[in-house]
Amino acid sequence: MTIRPLSRPQQRGIGTLVVVGFPTVAEAEQVRRELVEIQKEQLIALEDAVVVEHDAEGRVHLRQALQLTAAGAVGGGFWGTLVGLLFLNPLLGAAVGAGVGAISGALSDLGLDDDFLREIGDSLPRGSAALCLLMWESAPDRVIERLRAHAPQARLLRTNLSHVDEDRLRHLLERVSRQVPLS
Repeated sequence: MTIRPLSRPQQRGIGTLVVVGFPTVAEAEQVRRELVEIQKEQLIALEDAVVVEHDAEGRVHLRQALQLTAAGAVGGGFWGTLVGLLFLNPLLGAAVGAGVGAISGALSDLGLDDDFLREIGDSLPRGSAALCLLMWESAPDRVIERLRAHAPQARLLRTNLSHVDEDRLRHLLERVSRQVPLS
């Protein structure tokens, strides 16, 4: 059974959401790292990939794929230094640029909503994790085939796919976890 690739939405505001549960944070982190590698082959286009952990003490932790504050500070520092060089005060320019970049990074909440992610975390059993993906394109059968080793531990928790596409994705995960070839 081959599933057609998910098409790119016409509007940039709606991507495909897939939330997959794992028994451990390490497993969810490993799958995220592999998806980043798979993205380089253009089999998937990720907008956001967050590991949500519900620790043994009952606290929820969000492990963002990209720290926007740090990225903003680095970018702001670069531009601030450049502006500082133009006005003969690179240290002041770098400090101001890094501060502005960090503030803009902290105020930017791109991708998945943190409140939604915390809700997912609260619903997980203690000591487990979920990988929350927001993507624009994917070839699900090829991606799942590449992640075959993780399929027995994975369980599909939520999607915004149609019922038909969600059933196809569940079927794919079941086949891979039973070691049935996809072709």
